[in-house]
Amino acid sequence: MKKIKQLCSAIVLTVLSVIAYGQEYNAVDIGGQRWMTENLNVSRFRNGDAIPEAKTYEDWYQAARSKQPAWCYYENDPANGKKYGKIYNWYAVNDERGLAPSGWHVPTDDEWKTLTDFLGGEVGAGPKMKAKAGWNSNKNGSNSSGFAGLPGGACTSSGSFSYKGDVGKWWTATESSATYAWLRVLGYVDGDVSRPNLDKANGLSVRCVKD
Repeated sequence: MKKIKQLCSAIVLTVLSVIAYGQEYNAVDIGGQRWMTENLNVSRFRNGDAIPEAKTYEDWYQAARSKQPAWCYYENDPANGKKYGKIYNWYAVNDERGLAPSGWHVPTDDEWKTLTDFLGGEVGAGPKMKAKAGWNSNKNGSNSSGFAGLPGGACTSSGSFSYKGDVGKWWTATESSATYAWLRVLGYVDGDVSRPNLDKANGLSVRCVKD
């Protein structure tokens, strides 16, 4: 069963029974793409293999050194996972066993560009993508797109945490070099959606888009 609420001719909120290892996700149709409206929160690859959890700084750093997939909660606190989902390094994103549930995938750099272009471009698209609550300094968005972006922060390659409440960072599936990959960033300071690259050993949030 699914319920659809029409917002406008191109944006449709859709309640889906997308279930992956006990997690159920909602989705939104934006400009011809269907995006999950929540960050990924799985601890297994699509084939059922466990994704190693980094429970300490040392665990995360070792995964970075060995270029192995890993996930953690922000500040290693499961309570943060309930709101922001899990944080993954890019080796988990790119693993051939599949991080996203069946029928979904981690969006490429081009697919993120399609999203922000539809919402008016990287300059100014931020408020349309940011959730209506949860951002520090009263910098919440309108969420007119339905994307519901939250400031889940990030984990550095050495295992330290920062930016929760201030910044949301999401991996793309596209690498920019042998050691770096592209991402998208929503911040509380302005309405831009930035497109930097970052060492693959860092930990960021993940959104999924429909195949």
